[in-house]
Amino acid sequence: MEQCWVLRCRALARKGYTMPSDPIVYIIDDDESVRHSLEFLLDVAGIRVRSFSSADAFLKSSPPLAEACVVTDMRMPGMSGVELAENLGGKAARVPVIVVTGHADVPLAIRAMKAGVADFIEKPFDDEVMLAAIRNALARHNDKETAIAERQAVLDRIGTLSPREREVMDGLVAGQANKAIAYDLEISARTIEVYRANVMMKMHAKTLSDLVRMVTIARLA
Repeated sequence: MEQCWVLRCRALARKGYTMPSDPIVYIIDDDESVRHSLEFLLDVAGIRVRSFSSADAFLKSSPPLAEACVVTDMRMPGMSGVELAENLGGKAARVPVIVVTGHADVPLAIRAMKAGVADFIEKPFDDEVMLAAIRNALARHNDKETAIAERQAVLDRIGTLSPREREVMDGLVAGQANKAIAYDLEISARTIEVYRANVMMKMHAKTLSDLVRMVTIARLA
Protein backbone atom coordinates (compact mmCIF):
# COMPACT_ATOMS: atom_id res chain seq x y z
CA MET A 1 0.00 0.00 0.00
CA GLU A 2 2.76 2.44 0.92
CA GLN A 3 4.61 1.65 -2.33
CA CYS A 4 1.48 2.48 -4.33
CA TRP A 5 1.18 5.77 -2.44
CA VAL A 6 4.79 6.65 -3.24
CA LEU A 7 4.31 5.84 -6.93
CA ARG A 8 1.17 7.96 -7.06
CA CYS A 9 2.91 10.93 -5.43
CA ARG A 10 5.79 10.65 -7.87
CA ALA A 11 3.31 10.57 -10.74
CA LEU A 12 1.72 13.76 -9.43
CA ALA A 13 5.12 15.39 -9.27
CA ARG A 14 5.78 14.43 -12.89
CA LYS A 15 2.49 16.06 -13.93
CA GLY A 16 4.04 19.45 -13.39
CA TYR A 17 3.36 20.19 -9.75
CA THR A 18 6.59 22.11 -9.37
CA MET A 19 6.95 25.30 -7.41
CA PRO A 20 8.64 28.61 -8.21
CA SER A 21 12.09 29.19 -6.68
CA ASP A 22 12.42 27.10 -3.52
CA PRO A 23 9.25 27.63 -1.49
CA ILE A 24 8.31 25.92 1.74
CA VAL A 25 4.87 24.78 2.83
CA TYR A 26 3.94 24.93 6.51
CA ILE A 27 1.35 22.36 7.58
CA ILE A 28 -0.60 23.30 10.71
CA ASP A 29 -3.00 20.68 12.06
CA ASP A 30 -3.59 19.18 15.49
CA ASP A 31 -4.20 15.76 13.89
CA GLU A 32 -0.83 13.98 13.72
CA SER A 33 -1.95 11.54 11.02
CA VAL A 34 -3.04 14.40 8.75
CA ARG A 35 0.27 16.18 9.26
CA HIS A 36 2.25 13.07 8.41
CA SER A 37 0.15 12.33 5.31
CA LEU A 38 0.56 15.84 3.94
CA GLU A 39 4.25 15.89 4.83
CA PHE A 40 4.74 12.66 2.89
CA LEU A 41 2.73 13.91 -0.10
CA LEU A 42 4.70 17.15 -0.37
CA ASP A 43 8.05 15.54 0.34
CA VAL A 44 7.62 12.99 -2.45
CA ALA A 45 6.45 15.81 -4.76
CA GLY A 46 9.76 17.54 -4.07
CA ILE A 47 8.34 20.39 -1.99
CA ARG A 48 10.00 21.53 1.23
CA VAL A 49 7.62 21.08 4.14
CA ARG A 50 7.52 21.65 7.88
CA SER A 51 4.61 20.91 10.19
CA PHE A 52 3.23 22.25 13.47
CA SER A 53 0.58 20.90 15.82
CA SER A 54 -1.00 24.30 16.47
CA ALA A 55 -1.17 27.85 15.16
CA ASP A 56 0.36 29.10 18.40
CA ALA A 57 3.37 26.80 17.97
CA PHE A 58 3.77 27.99 14.39
CA LEU A 59 3.73 31.68 15.31
CA LYS A 60 6.01 31.12 18.29
CA SER A 61 8.66 29.57 16.04
CA SER A 62 8.72 32.74 13.86
CA PRO A 63 9.40 30.81 10.62
CA PRO A 64 10.55 32.70 7.51
CA LEU A 65 7.51 33.64 5.43
CA ALA A 66 9.16 34.65 2.17
CA GLU A 67 8.42 32.09 -0.57
CA ALA A 68 6.10 30.22 1.82
CA CYS A 69 2.57 28.87 1.86
CA VAL A 70 0.53 27.86 4.91
CA VAL A 71 -1.93 24.95 4.90
CA THR A 72 -3.97 24.97 8.09
CA ASP A 73 -6.97 23.17 9.51
CA MET A 74 -9.99 25.33 10.23
CA ARG A 75 -10.82 24.01 13.69
CA MET A 76 -7.99 23.46 16.16
CA PRO A 77 -7.50 23.87 19.90
CA GLY A 78 -6.42 27.43 20.61
CA MET A 79 -6.16 29.69 17.58
CA SER A 80 -8.30 28.58 14.62
CA GLY A 81 -7.21 28.50 11.00
CA VAL A 82 -9.17 31.68 10.21
CA GLU A 83 -7.71 33.49 13.21
CA LEU A 84 -4.25 32.47 12.03
CA ALA A 85 -5.00 33.85 8.56
CA GLU A 86 -6.16 37.12 10.12
CA ASN A 87 -2.95 37.25 12.16
CA LEU A 88 -0.77 36.60 9.12
CA GLY A 89 -2.74 39.14 7.12
CA GLY A 90 -0.95 41.88 9.02
CA LYS A 91 2.49 40.54 8.17
CA ALA A 92 4.55 42.32 5.54
CA ALA A 93 5.14 39.08 3.62
CA ARG A 94 1.39 38.40 3.23
CA VAL A 95 2.00 34.65 3.05
CA PRO A 96 -0.76 32.77 1.16
CA VAL A 97 -2.93 30.64 3.44
CA ILE A 98 -4.99 27.59 2.46
CA VAL A 99 -7.67 26.62 4.98
CA VAL A 100 -8.94 23.03 5.16
CA THR A 101 -12.24 22.19 6.83
CA GLY A 102 -14.36 19.11 7.40
CA HIS A 103 -17.57 21.11 7.67
CA ALA A 104 -18.94 23.43 4.97
CA ASP A 105 -19.75 26.70 6.71
CA VAL A 106 -20.50 29.60 4.38
CA PRO A 107 -20.28 32.42 6.99
CA LEU A 108 -16.94 31.01 8.12
CA ALA A 109 -15.77 30.75 4.52
CA ILE A 110 -16.71 34.39 4.00
CA ARG A 111 -14.71 35.39 7.06
CA ALA A 112 -11.78 33.32 5.81
CA MET A 113 -11.79 34.98 2.39
CA LYS A 114 -12.04 38.44 3.93
CA ALA A 115 -8.97 37.51 5.98
CA GLY A 116 -7.14 37.03 2.70
CA VAL A 117 -7.21 33.23 2.56
CA ALA A 118 -5.92 32.02 -0.81
CA ASP A 119 -8.13 28.93 -0.94
CA PHE A 120 -10.73 27.09 1.12
CA ILE A 121 -10.73 23.29 0.71
CA GLU A 122 -13.33 20.92 2.08
CA LYS A 123 -12.47 17.44 3.36
CA PRO A 124 -12.06 14.84 2.07
CA PHE A 125 -9.87 16.29 -0.66
CA ASP A 126 -7.92 14.69 -3.48
CA ASP A 127 -4.11 14.84 -3.44
CA GLU A 128 -4.11 16.57 -6.83
CA VAL A 129 -6.53 19.19 -5.50
CA MET A 130 -4.20 20.01 -2.61
CA LEU A 131 -1.08 20.17 -4.78
CA ALA A 132 -2.86 22.34 -7.34
CA ALA A 133 -4.15 24.68 -4.61
CA ILE A 134 -0.63 25.13 -3.22
CA ARG A 135 0.83 25.68 -6.68
CA ASN A 136 -1.85 28.24 -7.59
CA ALA A 137 -1.59 30.07 -4.26
CA LEU A 138 2.16 30.51 -4.69
CA ALA A 139 1.79 31.50 -8.34
CA ARG A 140 -0.81 34.17 -7.53
CA HIS A 141 1.30 35.40 -4.64
CA ASN A 142 4.44 35.72 -6.76
CA ASP A 143 2.86 36.92 -9.99
CA LYS A 144 0.70 40.04 -9.88
CA GLU A 145 -0.25 39.58 -13.52
CA THR A 146 -1.69 36.13 -12.72
CA ALA A 147 -3.77 37.62 -9.90
CA ILE A 148 -5.04 40.40 -12.19
CA ALA A 149 -5.95 37.90 -14.90
CA GLU A 150 -7.80 35.70 -12.40
CA ARG A 151 -9.80 38.65 -11.11
CA GLN A 152 -10.73 39.68 -14.65
CA ALA A 153 -11.84 36.13 -15.43
CA VAL A 154 -14.12 36.20 -12.38
CA LEU A 155 -15.53 39.61 -13.39
CA ASP A 156 -16.21 38.26 -16.88
CA ARG A 157 -18.15 35.34 -15.41
CA ILE A 158 -20.17 37.66 -13.19
CA GLY A 159 -20.95 39.66 -16.31
CA THR A 160 -22.77 36.64 -17.77
CA LEU A 161 -25.23 36.50 -14.86
CA SER A 162 -28.71 37.93 -15.14
CA PRO A 163 -29.78 40.58 -12.59
CA ARG A 164 -31.80 37.95 -10.70
CA GLU A 165 -28.90 35.50 -10.72
CA ARG A 166 -26.68 38.20 -9.24
CA GLU A 167 -29.21 38.77 -6.47
CA VAL A 168 -29.23 35.06 -5.69
CA MET A 169 -25.43 34.96 -5.77
CA ASP A 170 -25.23 37.87 -3.34
CA GLY A 171 -27.55 36.01 -0.98
CA LEU A 172 -25.49 32.83 -1.18
CA VAL A 173 -22.24 34.67 -0.55
CA ALA A 174 -23.84 36.42 2.42
CA GLY A 175 -24.48 32.99 3.91
CA GLN A 176 -28.25 32.96 3.44
CA ALA A 177 -30.19 29.72 3.03
CA ASN A 178 -32.29 29.17 -0.09
CA LYS A 179 -35.53 29.80 1.82
CA ALA A 180 -34.24 33.10 3.20
CA ILE A 181 -33.21 34.28 -0.28
CA ALA A 182 -36.59 33.19 -1.65
CA TYR A 183 -38.38 35.18 1.06
CA ASP A 184 -36.31 38.32 0.39
CA LEU A 185 -36.84 38.11 -3.38
CA GLU A 186 -40.47 37.03 -3.05
CA ILE A 187 -40.10 33.96 -5.24
CA SER A 188 -40.34 30.23 -4.53
CA ALA A 189 -37.53 28.21 -2.98
CA ARG A 190 -37.69 25.89 -5.99
CA THR A 191 -37.00 28.82 -8.31
CA ILE A 192 -34.06 29.81 -6.13
CA GLU A 193 -32.63 26.32 -6.60
CA VAL A 194 -32.76 26.81 -10.38
CA TYR A 195 -31.07 30.21 -10.16
CA ARG A 196 -28.49 28.79 -7.76
CA ALA A 197 -27.61 25.99 -10.17
CA ASN A 198 -27.24 28.53 -12.99
CA VAL A 199 -24.97 30.71 -10.86
CA MET A 200 -22.72 27.82 -9.92
CA MET A 201 -22.48 26.69 -13.56
CA LYS A 202 -21.79 30.14 -15.02
CA MET A 203 -19.23 30.96 -12.32
CA HIS A 204 -17.51 27.56 -12.74
CA ALA A 205 -17.87 27.05 -8.98
CA LYS A 206 -17.91 23.48 -7.68
CA THR A 207 -18.76 24.47 -4.10
CA LEU A 208 -20.10 27.48 -2.22
CA SER A 209 -16.55 28.00 -0.93
CA ASP A 210 -15.38 28.40 -4.54
CA LEU A 211 -18.12 30.95 -5.15
CA VAL A 212 -17.26 32.91 -2.02
CA ARG A 213 -13.59 33.04 -2.99
CA MET A 214 -14.42 34.26 -6.50
CA VAL A 215 -16.76 37.00 -5.33
CA THR A 216 -14.22 38.10 -2.73
CA ILE A 217 -11.57 38.37 -5.46
CA ALA A 218 -13.96 40.35 -7.66
CA ARG A 219 -14.70 42.82 -4.87
CA LEU A 220 -11.05 43.56 -4.14
CA ALA A 221 -10.25 47.19 -4.86
